Amino acid sequence: MSNSPTKPPLEKINVAVFVGLPMIALVAVPAWGIYHGFSLAQWLWALVFLYLNGLSITGGYHRLWSHKAYEAHPALKWFYALWGAGALQNSILIWASDHRRHHRFVDDNEQDPYSAGRGLWFSHMGWMLREYRTNEQDFSNAKDLQRDPIVMFQHNHYVALTVLMNVGLPLLLGFYLGDVIGTLLLVGLLRLIVNHHVTFFINSLAHFWGTRPYTETNSARDNGFLAFLTYGEGYHNYHHIFQTDYRNGIRWWQWDPTKWLISGCSRVGLASKLVRVPEIKIQRAILDTQFKRARAQMDEAHSSDTLRAKFEREYQQFTESVNEWTALQAQRYEAKKAELGGALGEKRARLQEKWETATLRTKFKEVEYSLKMQRKRMELLMKEIQLHAQAQPA
Repeated sequence: MSNSPTKPPLEKINVAVFVGLPMIALVAVPAWGIYHGFSLAQWLWALVFLYLNGLSITGGYHRLWSHKAYEAHPALKWFYALWGAGALQNSILIWASDHRRHHRFVDDNEQDPYSAGRGLWFSHMGWMLREYRTNEQDFSNAKDLQRDPIVMFQHNHYVALTVLMNVGLPLLLGFYLGDVIGTLLLVGLLRLIVNHHVTFFINSLAHFWGTRPYTETNSARDNGFLAFLTYGEGYHNYHHIFQTDYRNGIRWWQWDPTKWLISGCSRVGLASKLVRVPEIKIQRAILDTQFKRARAQMDEAHSSDTLRAKFEREYQQFTESVNEWTALQAQRYEAKKAELGGALGEKRARLQEKWETATLRTKFKEVEYSLKMQRKRMELLMKEIQLHAQAQPA
């Protein structure tokens, strides 16, 4: 497909939506702004609609339905389904099925629907403008979603819902604000276009611009600026290795309003069973990536035996920490089996269980701390390797 000299036919509806509407907005929005002007209320409502659409895509389409990072109350699911339809990015079923294929075949030009390997333009929106084979609908990876009545209601009534959310609501709001045309242009049209492109940034820019602290096995990057624009989705390197985590920004200071929305919903009973990847797995992924980079840099720079010996000592300690963590996991599993066996009914057994649990937790914390300290040492070792490489004669 990718080597074919002729391009597939254009998707006329998609071209009208993703090319035609921006061209109309480019002329109509400034013209109305000069002729009539926009009120502060219209700008604020456009921002509200933008966030309601965006969070419904990131919190609903993406983290809930595509990755099952948590479970949601029906009321929250209906909210996501309606405002997600307003984002005009296809139904939950189609969006999530495409996204699951993207994760399974990431960077595979023949199977990833919006593979970054085919270029920035293609992964941003080019993939939607033609009838590429990778766009053929195949819901074999979304049978669980086909059993969800809310997903299927939205899928079967998608056109009506998206017209209601993109035309009906802005129209009513325009009557309320006393400026129907201006509200349709700002809250209806411009808001929709901005929402499209900030979402598309994740498929495109987040695979080209940023850092890869957790894995270098795919093109996904972490980018704090993109996270600010995309409701927290910009920590994409993390997401591609730990896709079931309800968080993308895992540190308290990282901008991730989608994470905060889900966490807030869990506090009021609208969300449950939030998946969090254990910190120790995160530290292991970071260290594993650091070791691969360090080894590659040492080979390229022909590093000294002293540096290589230091590297091997660190790697040996890393291996021991991973083995210890694996053994602790097995120990915890055996403890759970014993608990389920019903042998802990007596008070003494319960006390013993608590002691063992506390001991295990302490050991896990020790391994986790050891990995954190090793990360710091590896950062210093990387700098030492780079300095050694710079000192080599050209």
